[in-house]
Amino acid sequence: MRVGRCVRINQQYSRLFRLMADQPASHPPRKVLLKTKSMEKMDFSLTEDARMIGELTRRFVADELIPLERLVIEREANRGMGGDPLIPPDVEARLKARSQELGLWGIDVPERFGGHDMGALIKCVVTEQMFYSITPFTLPPDSPNLYFLSECATGDQIERYVLPYATGEKKSALALTEAGAGADAAGIRLKAERRGDKWVLNGEKMWISNARTADFMIVIAVTDREKGTRGGMTAFLVDKGTPGVTVPQEFSVIGGNFHAYAVNFDDVPLDDAQVLGAVGNAFAPLQNRLGIRRMECACWCLGYAQRALDMMIEQANTRRTFGAPLADRQAIQWWIADSYQEIEMVKLLTYRLAWQLDHASNDDKRSEIRRGASMVKVQATEMATRVIDRAIQLFGGMGVSKELPLEFMAREVRVLRIVEGPSEIHRWLIARELLRGGRPKQF
Repeated sequence: MRVGRCVRINQQYSRLFRLMADQPASHPPRKVLLKTKSMEKMDFSLTEDARMIGELTRRFVADELIPLERLVIEREANRGMGGDPLIPPDVEARLKARSQELGLWGIDVPERFGGHDMGALIKCVVTEQMFYSITPFTLPPDSPNLYFLSECATGDQIERYVLPYATGEKKSALALTEAGAGADAAGIRLKAERRGDKWVLNGEKMWISNARTADFMIVIAVTDREKGTRGGMTAFLVDKGTPGVTVPQEFSVIGGNFHAYAVNFDDVPLDDAQVLGAVGNAFAPLQNRLGIRRMECACWCLGYAQRALDMMIEQANTRRTFGAPLADRQAIQWWIADSYQEIEMVKLLTYRLAWQLDHASNDDKRSEIRRGASMVKVQATEMATRVIDRAIQLFGGMGVSKELPLEFMAREVRVLRIVEGPSEIHRWLIARELLRGGRPKQF
């Protein structure tokens, strides 16, 4: 900024403060408008790239995913307690080929790893569109572990893990949660101790998604219990089939997409090359990784809620009761009005968070992202719960049947209020930060 411009802006602010000070207490303050170019930076419009890829994804969902929803509902109803995939392997292969052909892979993968490097905001737009359908097909790679790997992987790890993960050749899982360590990562007990030239892991993890299908896991272990989260936690890369690693139990939970597993580690030997990042420094990149997933959860909820709202609008305009369309009923009008407003508010919060992530360059912004991720996780999951419940109520008996995707969506969003940290923990984290440091400065 040139010195002359700084002087002009300071003069404007000085004039403003003098005018405010000169106002008698009995008079309302005069409106003073400061016109500076900095005001032009507040822009809520999406870029042309974001709009184009959002429309491309919307068409892919309409053409490829929504027609599969009846198959998904039937397979989910018939599989019982098992963890059979909701999409047959041949259908998933076709979807992968088609989405790759359209260029929908590697959206937020850095260019140095062969991706499009479009950033978190565009990935949010795409994810929201993908979850307009209940067909559980996701575009590789999974963003949270991508950020973890991109931030920490070095040397040979890039060739062995990052590149094949970025191109969808390999799948990963995060092994973090334990029986006594869910939202409280500081309670982790899985131990990694040094024996000669090896690290040896002992303990167990629970509620680990994709544990049986992942090609490798990012395992969080304690290497110095006294230091705990301040230098005592280390991330390890553990390949599928590593001696001593077993997956003894599967947990069936509500929702069609969520299957979790217990994973045991019994004297698992690992080389130094399997350490992801620096020894003892797993907690900071882990928190960033969790923030990405929480933002992604908000996008899932936005997609489901948009679908439920569209279904409500169509039903209200076509269904008649007692001689009048549902659209004439004030209760229905309020359900639709409230749902639309809540969706738009969560969307603004989520997009702002994604924009901050794309522009984060220091620890202060990282802290804002962690707080923002907790906020959008709470608001989005609870918003989607309300919107989908209103849609079920509007459709009545049909709403709770498997003829529509609403009951499937309701179960999915119920799980999301627990995974990646329950709402109560996130409220506590937000409040703790505010009580310690006060409300963040707005200017």
